[in-house]
Amino acid sequence: MNQANILIVDDNPGVLSAGKLFLKRHFAVVETTRDPSDIPALLASTRFAVILLDMNFGKSNRHSGQEGLDWLERILQIDPNAVVVLITAFGDVELAVQAIKNGATDFVLKPWDNHKLLATLHAAMRLSSSMEENSQLISSQSGANLAAVRDLPQIIYQSEAMHAVMQTVAQVADTDANVLLLGENGTGKDLVAKAIHGQSLRVQGNFIKVDLGALTESLFESELFGHVKGAFTDAREDRAGRFEAADGGTIFLDEIGNLPMTQQSKLLTVIQEKAIVRVGSNRQRNVNVRVLAATNQDLYAAVQNREFRQDLLYRINTIEIHLPPLRERLEDIEPLTYHFLKQFAHKYKRPASSLSASLLKEMLRYPWPGNIRELQHAVERAVIMSNSERLQPDDFFFRDTQTTPGDLDLPSMNLDDMEKQLIIKAMSKYQGNITEAAQELGLTRASLYRRLEKYNL
Repeated sequence: MNQANILIVDDNPGVLSAGKLFLKRHFAVVETTRDPSDIPALLASTRFAVILLDMNFGKSNRHSGQEGLDWLERILQIDPNAVVVLITAFGDVELAVQAIKNGATDFVLKPWDNHKLLATLHAAMRLSSSMEENSQLISSQSGANLAAVRDLPQIIYQSEAMHAVMQTVAQVADTDANVLLLGENGTGKDLVAKAIHGQSLRVQGNFIKVDLGALTESLFESELFGHVKGAFTDAREDRAGRFEAADGGTIFLDEIGNLPMTQQSKLLTVIQEKAIVRVGSNRQRNVNVRVLAATNQDLYAAVQNREFRQDLLYRINTIEIHLPPLRERLEDIEPLTYHFLKQFAHKYKRPASSLSASLLKEMLRYPWPGNIRELQHAVERAVIMSNSERLQPDDFFFRDTQTTPGDLDLPSMNLDDMEKQLIIKAMSKYQGNITEAAQELGLTRASLYRRLEKYNL
C-alpha cells in the first residue's frame, strides 16, 4: 500500500467509482470530486502526489477540452510543482499532447487499462517525489542562506592588512565578478566568501558551499550538476546539483586547487556556458550563478606545472583577494581572542573573562601555523580547562614550531621522499588522527587521504 494521496476530478460518477475502487487497493487516500471548482479547497487542505484530471466537464456538446486546460493552468498557479495526469478520450490525444506542453505530466485514455493506469501513476509519483526533493533542497539551502546572512559572524580585525581586505570586499561585493580567495588554511576564506555574498545584490539567493577537496571523482558531476534517474546504480530519482541549488545566488567552491585536471575541464565548461547538464541527461539547464573560489595553494605555480588549467584560473580570478596569515596581523590576535573567550565562556558556563599580560605576550610571539582556526581551538580548550577568571600561559598549549631540518631526518632532498617523511611524522605525532595531521600539514582531509594512498601508508 503506497501512502500517497491521489485526487480524481471527473464529472462522470462511473469513472469516479471505478477509479476509486481500483486505486484504493494501492494508495492510502483517494479523493474524488465531480466539480472542478472544488479543486482549490482540496489543494489547500491536502498535498496530492498526483491529480487525475478529466479534460471535459458539463453538458457542452463540443468537448473542446478547454475547461480541462483552464483547470490545469489554475492548478499549476496554485501549486507549480503539482503533478497532473489527464483523463482523455482517444480522439483527444492531440489535445492531451498540447496539455503536456502546458505543464501536464502525462495522460491516460478512457476507458483505461488498470495496469497501464497504475504504471502511469507510479511514474508520475516518482516525478512528484523528485520535484519535492529538489524543492526541499533549494528551500533548505535558501533557509540556511538567509540564516547565514542574518546571523553573519562578525569579521573581527584591527590590522591594516585586514582593513585592506575588507575594503576590497566592499568594492566588489555588489558586482557579479568571480572572486578567488587565497590564503593559508584557517585564515577565514569561507567567512569572507559569506561576507561578499551578504553584501551583494544576490543576498536573497542561495549561498552554496562545496568542498571540492572532499568530493571523489565518481561523485563530482552528480553533486555539482545533478543526475537523472537511472544515470548510475544508486540514481533512483532525478536530483538537482549544487549549481542548480545556487541558481540566482552564489556558489563557493572551496579547495579548488585540489581539483584534478579531468574535473577542471568540466567545471570550466559550466562556468563559461552558465549551463549544466545533469548526469544521464542531454538536456541543458541554464544557471545564473556567481562563482567564488578559494584555495591555500599557489595556482600560478600549478599552472606552470600543468596541474591547473590556465583558462580556468582566468575564469575564477577576475578579482583576487589575499587573506594574510595571523602571524602577519598581530594587532588582531587580542580582539579575536576576547571574542572567542566571551563566546566559549558563555557556551561552557566558565568564569574566564580576561587574559594575563604574560599570556598575551606569548600569544603575540607564537606563529599560529593553524591561523584563526588554531586560535579558536586554543581558546576553547583553555576556557574548558581553566577555573579562573584570568587565563594564564599554562592554560594554553603552544605547539613546538621550532623544528629544524635535522629534526626531520629526511632520507634525501627528493620532494616526494620529503613529503612522504613529513606525512609519516605528522601521522605519528597525532597517533593516526587524520584531521589533526592534515591541519598540521596544511592539507584538507581528502588531500591527505590521497597522499596516504599515493605513498601506500
